[in-house]
Parts: sequence; C-alpha cells; structure tokens
Amino acid sequence: MLNYQRYRKNPVIDYPEREWPNKEIEKAPIWCSVDLRDGNQALIDPMVVEEKIEMFQHLIKLGFKEIEIGFPAASQIEFDYLRQLVDRKLIPDDVVVQVLTQCREELIDRTFESIEGCKQAVVHIYNSTSTLQRDVVFHMDQDEIIDIAVKGTQMVKERAEKFPGKIILEYSPESFTGTELDFALRICTAVQKTWGATKENPIIINLPSTVEMNTPNVYADQIEWMNKHFEDRESIILSVHPHNDRGTGVASAELALLAGADRVEGTLFGNGERTGNVDILNIAYNMFSQGIDPQLNIEHINESIELYERCCKIPIHPRHPYAGKLVFTAFSGSHQDAINKGVAALRERGSEIWRVPYLPIDPADIGREYEPIVRINSQSGKGGVAFVMDTYFGFKLPKGMHKEFAKVIQGISEKQGEVSPEEIMEQFRQQYLDQKEPLHFRRLRVDDMSDATDSPFDTKVTVVYTDHGTEKTFEAVGNGPIDAVQRGVQEQTGVRIKVLDYEEHALQSGASSQAAAYIHLLDADDGTVTYGVGVSSNITRASVRAIFSALNRLGIGAD
Repeated sequence: MLNYQRYRKNPVIDYPEREWPNKEIEKAPIWCSVDLRDGNQALIDPMVVEEKIEMFQHLIKLGFKEIEIGFPAASQIEFDYLRQLVDRKLIPDDVVVQVLTQCREELIDRTFESIEGCKQAVVHIYNSTSTLQRDVVFHMDQDEIIDIAVKGTQMVKERAEKFPGKIILEYSPESFTGTELDFALRICTAVQKTWGATKENPIIINLPSTVEMNTPNVYADQIEWMNKHFEDRESIILSVHPHNDRGTGVASAELALLAGADRVEGTLFGNGERTGNVDILNIAYNMFSQGIDPQLNIEHINESIELYERCCKIPIHPRHPYAGKLVFTAFSGSHQDAINKGVAALRERGSEIWRVPYLPIDPADIGREYEPIVRINSQSGKGGVAFVMDTYFGFKLPKGMHKEFAKVIQGISEKQGEVSPEEIMEQFRQQYLDQKEPLHFRRLRVDDMSDATDSPFDTKVTVVYTDHGTEKTFEAVGNGPIDAVQRGVQEQTGVRIKVLDYEEHALQSGASSQAAAYIHLLDADDGTVTYGVGVSSNITRASVRAIFSALNRLGIGAD
C-alpha cells in the first residue's frame, strides 16, 4: 500500500486580502536566462567553454538582456569562461552578465576578479533561509542566518565601491518557499538597507521556489504578501526563480507576475536541477498567444531546439509545449477536419486574427508547420510508415531504413490503395523477421577471450545454422560478437560483407522483454546494401538474427 502517511501538507498562508486573482498579465517581465549557470550545472555532460559561448550568443540573439553566466568562484572552468567573454569582447553594451556567489569573502573576492573589465554586472548572493535547512543543515537561528546575508552584502558593497563599472546586487533567500514570510521579509529588508538601495539604484530581490512545495496559488500569495510588505518598494526589482518539482513551474511564474513580480529567471525549455527550472520560452509563447509582445525574438523555435539539444545533450520531449515534434500534429480525423475548416474560414473571411480550432497559435509564426498524421496510402511518405511501426508495434526503425521499407509498402498501396497497420506489420515480418532461407540461424555460443594475451581479439563465437536445410557450424573470433559473426560468415560464404550501422532497442519492459536489433549490411563484392532485423529476449541473439536476415535479403548463400 502506498505509504502516503509519511508525508504532511506544506503550510499555506492565511491571506484573504489577495488581489492577484483579479489581475491579468499585460506585459512581459524582465527576463533573465540562467541556462549557463543553473541549467548547465544540472547537465550530465556540462557544456565546454565553446558550447557555453555559443549558448551565450544565442541567448543574446533571442533578446535576453540579463544572463546569469555561472559561478566563477566555484571552478576554474567557470572562471575561464567568463574571462573569455570579457577578453574576446563578446558581451554587448546593453547586456548585463550575472554571476552567482555564496556570502563568503574568498568567493566574493574571486567573483570580482572574474568580472574585471565588465562595464556592468549583477553580483548575485544567496544563503538558505528555510526552517528545514536552518534545522538540519546549518543549525543556526534566524539572527545568525541574517548575519550571513548582511555580511555578504557588506563585502559586495565594499568591493563595488572600488569597481570601475556598475554593480547591481541581487539577493536570494534560497529555499524561500519553505521560509516563514515574516522572516523572509526581515532578511530581505536587512540586505536592502545594508546595500542602500534607491529608486535610481535598485536592488534585485529574488524569491525562488527553490523546491516547488505547494500549488501555484500559494506561491502567488507568498509573492504578493512580500510585494505589499516591502519597505521602499520602488527601490526593489522583485524577481522570481520558479522550479518545477510539482510540474507547475510555468503556472507559478505566471501567477507570480499577477502577484507583482517584475522579473523572471528561468531557462530554455526548462532545463535545470531535478525536474528543471521554469521554461521561459513556454511563458513567452503563452504571452504571444494572448497578443502580448514577449520582448524576445522567438520567431524561429527550431534554431533554439537544435542548439539546446546539441549543447545540453537533452532531447526535447515530443509533447513539450510549442517545441515538441508532435504539438502541432493532429492524429484524430475530427481534429484534422476542424483545423482544415478553421484555416479555410480564416482565408475566406480575410481575418487578421488567428482563430483555428485546436491550434492556439499559427505554427508558422514560430517557424513550425501544422502536420496531420496521414493514413498510409500511395501518397504517404516514408515517415508515415516508420510512425506506424513505432506507434503501433514498437519498432523504432533506423532513419536509413525508412526509405527501404516504405518502398515496399508503397508498391502495395499503389495496387490496393490504403494499407492498414496490420498489413504493414505483416510485410515487415515477411521482409525482415521471417527471412530465414537459405541461411537460418539456430544457436550461438559466445566465449570471452579478453584474458588471452596471444590473441588480438576478445570474443569467440560458435554459430549453428542451416544452409538450404543442412545444419552447419562455424567458429570465428573478433572484437565483439557482431564482428566475430561477420568474419565467420565471410569465411563460410566467400562473400565480403561489412556492417555499416547497428542499432538496438527494447520492444517492451519487464522480465519478458524483447529486444530488436537492426543491421545495415553491405555486400562489398557487388556494392548492394540492405537492412536486416532480429528480435530476441537476448540482444546478442537478436543481433545475429539481424545479420542473417540481411544476408538472406542480399541473396548471399542462394543457389
């Protein structure tokens, strides 16, 4: 039984005077990208310096004027990256770089060393304030936590007075969502007064949902309460930094804007620790869909997708708002019909206002296209056949195989018209999985030779197969089972073959899961190529079956 009794509701505030529910978002906030700090630190394979520079330049192209570029006191790589931006003069005059540091003197000194030569910079200091962290991490009371923040502010102020450029202070009571509001106000006000913030030289007070602990309306209440209780509000730029632990980061950010926030920190596509930061592009496109200028250059989303996936090594989910491959695709016939009629009505009426069922925006406005999923007929492309194989049967065909198999289906559809998914699967079975003549793989034994010091190979295979019904056996060695089987087949048949590509994936999960293997095989004697496919509960057997499937498709061993 699910042990829900281990958990307790996080407290909400008693705040009946809330005003944010009656407000609307009317303009874009100040945007601050934290892709290069919060986003980068959450990557399995963090960006190298040149990738970070490319990301920085893309963020500038998108129109970001504030970019948190790292924690330069934390590592030499972070420090060197910032120096590259400065020394190569890559920071435009209208862009403010932001650097994060803890409230420790040696780290603050190193941070100021890193920004030498910057005309302006945001120095972002923080310390954790939540009841839980005060108890189990720091073992400090409220006054001791305030003392950390005030001393950190004083150290930044002393160095800022000697700095030749402009320094803006940002302070975050980290873990704000788990902090008592009266204490959060005390510590922020202490920092504000220590800094000497004014309307002309404001401080950024950033209230993060470091961990999203409650529904978005509670976060909005917290933000509005702080917004209304700050002293000298005009000297504060109120910023929010929502995370997405509960999956409601975008909603939290939007409600925080209703509650008085001036600024939003987040990342492209929501990259970040755990479930990520808030997705700035998602919020910006939401504004765009409501006729609000998001103040970002987001007309070409595919450029951002390409760079993000390459630099962050994280794929965009196919259902990700605005960016996913399938979000402007209609599978349902009734949806397709409604969209087509909506577009037709738009043209007939000459309307400049976009109103089409199921499409909140025109995909073309952000560099995308509306794509109905076609039923498979003579006009269908190779992608449609691959889609059916994946969606209906779980076979994720390699891209190079799409054209080969689609050609088979097209030949059938030209004779009979539409081809059902079941007929497509039957052809797949005949063309690949059941290709067992004249060479039929039967059994395999794999022996590890890695300890054999006198051999250049690490694997020995013994393969039992039938050739035109006659059982045969061969032994071969190679670097891995596939290489060994390839060498053995060449010796048996006298035909030079080469494995051009190999892919595999699980067909289903669980103890009885099957694996599919795809082999792209070349007959080096006549230059013909084809794919073979094998399925087995053992991935090595699936791979060997795929080799034999391809051999038979190439006609190797035939009379």
